[in-house]
Amino acid sequence: MELKFILESLLFSAQKPMSVKELRDVLANAATAEDADEAAKSLKKIKDDDFTAALEQLVTDHEAAARSYRLACVAGAWQFVTQPEFSPWLKALVGVKNRPSRLSQAALETLAIIAYRQPVTRAEVEQVRGVNVDGTMQTILERGLVEQSGRAEVVGRPALYSTTPLFLEYFGLRGLEDLPAADELRRIPIEHPPAPVTADAGLATVPPEQLRLDDEMKIKNEETAKSSDDSASAE
Repeated sequence: MELKFILESLLFSAQKPMSVKELRDVLANAATAEDADEAAKSLKKIKDDDFTAALEQLVTDHEAAARSYRLACVAGAWQFVTQPEFSPWLKALVGVKNRPSRLSQAALETLAIIAYRQPVTRAEVEQVRGVNVDGTMQTILERGLVEQSGRAEVVGRPALYSTTPLFLEYFGLRGLEDLPAADELRRIPIEHPPAPVTADAGLATVPPEQLRLDDEMKIKNEETAKSSDDSASAE
């Protein structure tokens, strides 16, 4: 049986979007079931590329058929969705769910900077926007659109922020590669703090200016010691 039709049946029956891993797990479980037939067993070790190719072919097939629904990939998970032009009738059937309030312009601008420059610190976002973003960052963090993704390897080790899978779902994107081009936003220069400098392995980091003072003092002491030795030799 052709793989794309098996995947179509699974996605049609699924109660939620499914990732390639989840689809592959279903096929693996079917292959190891006691009553598994040869067709099910033969699909146990399908590669991810084959899954993706079959799903993309389904997308093409449904587009060509011009039906009221289509297959879409959002945030890395596949699902059947209805075409937007049928929304008035669907709203009449199922009603309209309460959605979170719309994002402000400031929140959208902050999200755009994080999406295109991630991972990025709060200070770097403020450099690009030119204003304080504390309140805006708190909003998009609470909405689950952004999360802390690490620490920057600079003095103070500030938090780094990146977008979440919910961000992709909110904007209906398959992945970050589907973001529209924003070369101008990417070209805005950001001044990064200096990286922490360690005086010696196992010691705490010290400011670079302190290291310079220590080096200058060391050189001065060596010169003083040499002058003293020369004077002693002359006597």
